[in-house]
Amino acid sequence: MRQIISCDGYAPGSRPFRPAAGPARIALYSHDTLGFGHWRRNLLLATALRRLDPAPQVLMIAGMREAGAFDLPEGVDTLTLPAYGKDSVGDYRARDLDLELGELAALRAASIRAALVSYDPDLLIVDNVPRGAQGEMVQALTALRARGKARIVLGLRDVIDTPEAVRGQWLRQRNHTALRRWFDEVWIYGDPNFYNLVTEYSFSEEFASRVRFMGYLDQRERLVSAISPAPQASPYVLCTVGGGRDGARICDIFTQASLPTGHRGILITGSQMPASDRAALRARIAARGDMEMLDFTPEPLRLIAGAARVVAMGGYNTVTELLSFGVPALILPRTRPRREQILRAERLAARHLVGMIEPDRLTPENLSAWLAGPPPRPERVREMLDMSGLDCVRARAFELLYPNIRRICA
Repeated sequence: MRQIISCDGYAPGSRPFRPAAGPARIALYSHDTLGFGHWRRNLLLATALRRLDPAPQVLMIAGMREAGAFDLPEGVDTLTLPAYGKDSVGDYRARDLDLELGELAALRAASIRAALVSYDPDLLIVDNVPRGAQGEMVQALTALRARGKARIVLGLRDVIDTPEAVRGQWLRQRNHTALRRWFDEVWIYGDPNFYNLVTEYSFSEEFASRVRFMGYLDQRERLVSAISPAPQASPYVLCTVGGGRDGARICDIFTQASLPTGHRGILITGSQMPASDRAALRARIAARGDMEMLDFTPEPLRLIAGAARVVAMGGYNTVTELLSFGVPALILPRTRPRREQILRAERLAARHLVGMIEPDRLTPENLSAWLAGPPPRPERVREMLDMSGLDCVRARAFELLYPNIRRICA
């Protein structure tokens, strides 16, 4: 198997000429069904890429209406698609529109193709799903590859699922064929010394030849422009469950837990949690007086960074937020329909970077005990994990956009 490529740098101070047609154009696609992790990861990448010199224009294609609530950097805009939802076993459906799944997929596919053909990007980064959700990227990828201008990259998080599940899924969805047909590179936002996606899943030499391990994405860059509530006057424990669609039980147990002396509790339920569950939680919190509840905040990063401890699920974006700021955290990983979150959480817990309890085993008593006990040691994260992902993304994007500029290999 070929050696996996690491990220490269380019010569400091290099200033390529601006193309006659105007700034370079980058597009980022995320399908977005459950929670906000894919969107937030792409927004972080867009913000980082805008710091290239010269700064590219960035179009984000998002699969959920909440994308419109997020603050966008200058030079970044978004196309928001009508949303998919998922049921308890992971099957797709229309989230809000009264459309059959095939009708919604066709609507989204036509919108994506029209946008990308008109925008004509120099670089397209597809998040997580090579063919797009329900194959919705196929038309656009075919059109862009036929045009021959865009460099096309697949971006993957550190862990996808169990090896057996991933190998079966990639065969069913013809992902390897998609990579051969449309993609130039695969960027993995992780550290192979923590989880080597290529070897864990026994992917082929052909796949490995496209791979660049970029490192984890340091979320501290988001704080520069974060818009969020004012800092809290007293220490607090934060509980957050992403979009919230499957987080009601965790939130309910959090509202029953005992907080450390002198601490308050802040609960973010997420906009996708059913209204009846939010109402029940609000009533429980009102009865105790040392907690408050937010339905949704587009930028929770200041709340995360300022927390004494955080109780959260184990998605990639949430975990990298916690690790980036060294916040003591208890991870309650989703275990179905995918095992991605628990695989990540188990390895982090084994290194004492986080605490972990499986959600089905969570009780008010063991949550209270964790809050009262010694915290994990997340301040050691940069000794144990490569957190240079954004620098590597910028460096490689620069090389793809401006291939004639001299670079220095790291």
